[in-house]
Amino acid sequence: MLRHEVEDFLFAEAALLDEWRLDEWLALLTDDVTYIVPATDARDADPRTTLSIIADDAKRLRARAEQLLGKHAWTENPPSRTRRLITNVRIRRAVTTTTGTTVEATANFAVYRFRGDVAETFVGRYEYTLVRRADGLKIQIRKAILDLEALRPHGKLSIIL
Repeated sequence: MLRHEVEDFLFAEAALLDEWRLDEWLALLTDDVTYIVPATDARDADPRTTLSIIADDAKRLRARAEQLLGKHAWTENPPSRTRRLITNVRIRRAVTTTTGTTVEATANFAVYRFRGDVAETFVGRYEYTLVRRADGLKIQIRKAILDLEALRPHGKLSIIL
C-alpha cells in the first residue's frame, strides 16, 4: 500500500508541475523543505559545502515559484510546456514513530521541456524524503539528480524539475 500511495503522490506532483499549478504544488511541501539540484559533476556532494545548480529552502522555493508565475521570469513568459515521466518508484526506507511516518523514496524521471522551437530533455533520479501529516504526504526533501553531463544548450534551468 505504501509504494502505491507514494507513486500516486509523485504522479500527482508531476501533473501539478506540468500544469503550472505551482501554488497547489507549494502546498505539498513542509515548512522546512529543501529542494536540491546538485551540480552535474558533484551529484552526491553536500549542498551546504559544494556549489549546486539549485539549493533552495522553503522561503527561496516559494519565491522561485512566485517569480515563475509572475511576469518577471522572462525565460518562462509564457510558460514552457513540460511533460514529466516518473518511473521505477522505490521505497528505500519507511520509519513510523509516534509523530508520524517518514518515507525515503527514489524514482527515475524524464522531464521534457518545449519552448518555441527548442525541445530539451532532462533525465535523472529523484530522491525524496516524505512525511505523513494529517492532510497526507508532504515533501521534506526533494533532490533531482541529473544524468546530464552539462546543462545544454543554454547552461541554465528555468523550470522546477
